Amino acid sequence: MLRIEHVYKAYNEHLVLQNVDLDVDAHEVICLIGRSGCGKSTLLRCVNRLEEIQSGRILLDDIDITAPNVDRDKIRQQIGMVFQSFNLFPHKTVLENITMAPIHVQKVPKRQARQEAEELLNRIGLPDRANEYPDRLSGGQQQRVAIARALALKPKLILLDEVTSSLDPETIGGVMELIRELRSSGMTMMMATHQMGFAREIADRVAFLDEGRIIEIGSPSQIFDHSKNERTREFVSHTLSTAASELEIVAP
Repeated sequence: MLRIEHVYKAYNEHLVLQNVDLDVDAHEVICLIGRSGCGKSTLLRCVNRLEEIQSGRILLDDIDITAPNVDRDKIRQQIGMVFQSFNLFPHKTVLENITMAPIHVQKVPKRQARQEAEELLNRIGLPDRANEYPDRLSGGQQQRVAIARALALKPKLILLDEVTSSLDPETIGGVMELIRELRSSGMTMMMATHQMGFAREIADRVAFLDEGRIIEIGSPSQIFDHSKNERTREFVSHTLSTAASELEIVAP
């Protein structure tokens, strides 16, 4: 479904992505892991055309979506993106947040958009929050609404950028459960995450990025238990030992 070929991205003199190649099959879940600043979020933003690449190309169903004449708004109807900070419109209700793009971008009739939004709210477990404003919701509820908003456009691919990193431990579970449900339904996803346990559980393949390059990619078992690359092993070992230490601190 998605092909990333020889992608380079730089901010002035700072090279952020270096010769990135990645194929994503339909119904596949790819987790991107690596240290902060390694290029995970930038790669997702390039796929959604929020950032422009310097060279290479990105194809969706064999169409070059990085070509100069491509309509970026049409691309974003096919590739939904969910951000770490929710990015909901604070002056719009939950229902208005979800129906805005279908109504104004896809020209879906208001009654149909509302019905489909209500179905999505049932799906994410918030059927009674349709008329609430985002600031009346918990962080986990806001993130579930953000996922529903992305799903409202019926995209082929969902990009998830550290969607649990700003949530407290009590609200992470609901968002993770929704992502599990999306995986079970066959949604194609690319997810940048620091949650190693969740990546091991949810991913078909895990890609480890370092200094803007995909250093190693493989099944969760290969990356977490049988990595061939020393840098991957160092990152996984450090991340898992840090997580264990944090668990010891909070343990009774």
